[in-house]
This record gives sequence, structure tokens and C-alpha cells, in this order.
Amino acid sequence: MDLPQDFALLLVICASCLFLYLRLKRFWTCQNFPPGPTPLPLLGNILEIKLGGMVNSVMKLREKYGDVFVIYLGSRPIVIVTGYKLVKEIYLDSGDDFINRGIIPCWQPFYKDHGLVFTRNVERWRELRRFSMSILRDFGFGKRSAEERIQEEASWLVEELKKTQESFFDPWHCVSKAIGNIIFSIMFGNHHEYEDKDMDNVLSYINETFLIICSSWGQMYDTLPWLMRYIPGRHHKIKHLLKKLSHFVETRVQINLKTLDPNNPRDYVDAFLIKLDKEKANPDSEFNMKNLLACTLQIFFAGVDTVNTTLIYSLLILLKYPDVLAKVHDEIDHVIGRLRSPTVQDRNNMPYTEAVIHEMQRFTELAPLGFPRATTKEVKINGYTLPKDIDVFPILTSVLNDPSCFKYPKEFNPENFLNEKGQFQKNNAFMPLAAGKRNCIGEPLVRMELFLFFVTILQNFNLKSPVPREELDLTPNVSGLLNFPKPYKVAFIPR
Repeated sequence: MDLPQDFALLLVICASCLFLYLRLKRFWTCQNFPPGPTPLPLLGNILEIKLGGMVNSVMKLREKYGDVFVIYLGSRPIVIVTGYKLVKEIYLDSGDDFINRGIIPCWQPFYKDHGLVFTRNVERWRELRRFSMSILRDFGFGKRSAEERIQEEASWLVEELKKTQESFFDPWHCVSKAIGNIIFSIMFGNHHEYEDKDMDNVLSYINETFLIICSSWGQMYDTLPWLMRYIPGRHHKIKHLLKKLSHFVETRVQINLKTLDPNNPRDYVDAFLIKLDKEKANPDSEFNMKNLLACTLQIFFAGVDTVNTTLIYSLLILLKYPDVLAKVHDEIDHVIGRLRSPTVQDRNNMPYTEAVIHEMQRFTELAPLGFPRATTKEVKINGYTLPKDIDVFPILTSVLNDPSCFKYPKEFNPENFLNEKGQFQKNNAFMPLAAGKRNCIGEPLVRMELFLFFVTILQNFNLKSPVPREELDLTPNVSGLLNFPKPYKVAFIPR
């Protein structure tokens, strides 16, 4: 028996328990702190949270503890908030009280609080978001120029799909390249051929990063980061993939820098470089190379996977529900026909298709857990008191499946967005990408892309599955911060 080593281990355990006790004491002594399962020392509620199944675990705990409760990811308390009414309070009614970003250990060590998505510095977020929103609007978010880019890219995608000659294949590669080209053009000002290896690599790195983060490895890392740093596993590949993506972005930034014309910005990177140069004398400026690389990479992640995953999931749903596909085909033929390209304006005359797209976003629950927020001061919610700087998860799956807001919360049904007259009907609980001041900055572009790509594909093709529709499984293959569909194959049959 090695007494010195055993004594050292005992000291480490005692010190860790003391640290945990002192850390949690302020929450336990906080008056009206929300209830929740009792945590284990250091390990938190690891027994109550099933790895790879955090969404279901949280919703099961809701049945016991109510709409607001606390779980511990390791030693870190997390406030869980569920239901449309209370999530709306966080996003909209008391938005500034919850405006800060919560901790996501999988991302935090790499970005180190830079960029606009994951930063916990509110003033940094405000300045970078204001700038990014302005520049992205200038380069087409929600404007005619973006619509024309998407129409052109959608027509190229149709030609690529025709080359498959009605064979069964996984649509991820074709669709992701089309979506990737839209964000490439806005961020870097250029279009990539579908055979381009650089784009192939970038899209694969993005997809693999998200898959690992949402897997049981990623969830374990977010729960016990202090332990998982020393345990081998797939989670270590996250930083490796992010470094590869960062190197790609840095290379593209250097290309832009060499050909930069301060009087004629071509894209987001040019605009940021111009701003960076103007503020180079200010040591406290947020416009520096670290924030440029972080913002570009974060916008790239959001711009690619949001639309791509939703479209891939949507095609699977249509294979499962051919009656819905037939109705969308009929509406496309009636309103647009087979010859001209769809336009954003067509949405106003296509209530059923618009309802189907909204229902697909609701049903697939792209970000079921929501991205964590943090309180900026002591706040009250649902009768409970939350201290400053505590992380809060507004659970979006509880909103998108709220029976008080949707007629058919547990099934795929476009009637969730149609009134008695068959007209499209908005729903305030429809917040697939969150809501309020810190929601996805690219949401207008996402809506445009989803409609134009979705309608263009179905204008030109019918869909065919290699297996009976009863065998198609719509449950997510991976579910965590994001939902990903199970891999499947489809044939695109020209109409």
C-alpha cells in the first residue's frame, strides 16, 4: 500500500468536495431556489441524465419537478425552464435579464469567449451582433440579391440531382454543398464547384463536429469537463476539427486581405477587415483578428447546418407522408407551374406549402434543448429566485410540443399552421431558432433558403424510398443541442 499516494488522493477528494460545497452553498441558501434531484458530489445528476438522451431525461424530470427545476451537470447547476409561457418570458418578456450566454464546455475552450455566438461578454456580443447584422443585411440577408443567389444555387442543385439518374443515395452531400455555397458567397464572396475538395472537407468537418457534440461523448464532456479532459474518446476530436476549420477560415481571410479594396467590400470578411483597420489604434476594440475568425466560423456553422439539417429531415418526412408531398406538388403546379423559378413572393399564395415548412421545423426540433442563457442579475421566474450568473436552459422542445399552443403537438400535421379556411396561420410558439434579441442572426436567410430550396426540389422531382414508408424512422439519430435525422436513401424522380 502506497500511503503517500493514497493520502494525496484523499486530499484531492476532500478539497474537491469542499470546493463543491462552497460553490453550491449560495444556491442552496438562495431563498425560493427551484427544486430538483439531489446531486452527487462532483458528478451532479449523472444518474438522472441519460447520456445521448438528455432531451428525454429533462422532459421526464419535468413531470416530477414542474416547469422550472434545477439539475447539476457535474458541479454546475443548470436551471431548466419549460413550456411556452415561461420560455417566452426568458426570450422576450424579461430578455435583458437572461441576455448572457450560458457555458457550453464543448465550445468554450476553443473560442475562449470570442465571437458573437458563444461570448459571455454582453457588450462584446452587442457590438459584434450590431455590426454583423448590418453587414449581412448589406450583403443580402432578406434582400433581393440573396433571393437571386439562392434561386441560382437551387437550379444548380436540380442539375446535380438529375445526374443521379433516379438511383437511391444519401442526399446529404448534394444538399449540403448547395447550402454551403450560399454562406460561402456571403462570407467569402465566391462560389465553389460541387466537386471542390475544400468545400467537401469544410462541410464534413462541420457535420462531424456537431455529431460528436450532440453524441453521448459530447454530452459527457459538457457534464464533466474536468474529468473528460483526461479520458480518451471521440470528444477530443472536437478541438481537432475546430482547428482545421479555423485554419481554413484564416487562410480565406488572408486571401481577402491581399486583394482588399477598402472602398469596395465584397463580402462579410472584407467589411470586418475594413472595420478592423479603422479601429487598429484602439486597444479595446472588439474588431480584432480573433473576433473576426471566431465570428466568421460561428456564422458559417449556423448558416450551413441549420438549413441543411432541416432540409434533409424534411425530405425524409415527405417520404413518410406521401399524401403531404402530393398536396405540395399540387400547390406548386397551381401557383408556380413547372417552368419558372419559385420566388419568395410565392409564399403568400402557397398556404399549404408554407404550413408544411413550418410544421417540419416544429416537428424536427432542430435545437431541442435551446442554447443556454445566463442571468445578468438576480431574477424571479415562476415564483422562484435565480441568482446572478446562473445558467438557464430554455427547453425549445417543450415549446414546440406545447399542447396549449398546437392542435397536434405530438404528430407531424400541417394543420398546426392552418386555420379552418385552409389559410396559413402564424403561431407565437413557433420559435425553432429561439426568439428575442439573442436569436439566430441569419433567421431571415434561413426562411428564404428553406422555402426556395424546398419548393425548387419538389417542383422538379418526386421522391422515392428504397424501403416501405412504414419502415422509415423519424426519430433523431442523435439528439442533444441539435437533432440529426437517421441516415436514409432517396431517389429523385424527374416530374
